[in-house]
Amino acid sequence: MSKEAQRIGTATNYKLWRDDNHAVCIDGKKIKKNDRLHYIHENPVRNGLVFNDWDYVYSSAKDYQTGKTGLVNIEFAI
Repeated sequence: MSKEAQRIGTATNYKLWRDDNHAVCIDGKKIKKNDRLHYIHENPVRNGLVFNDWDYVYSSAKDYQTGKTGLVNIEFAI
């Protein structure tokens, strides 16, 4: 991490996070609610933390896919 900080020059000692991002438009008119949820739930899978999105402890995917209550309280906003 220190080599990356020195290479990039945006950090003094260590570089833990990447400077870029992959913004996705989540305007309700362009992407539906289920698509947004799927994208968010798949983040831990894409990052190699878990094999199934419902296995990630801080995900609401368990509530949606298995019907069991997870650690995240779910509130639906209109």
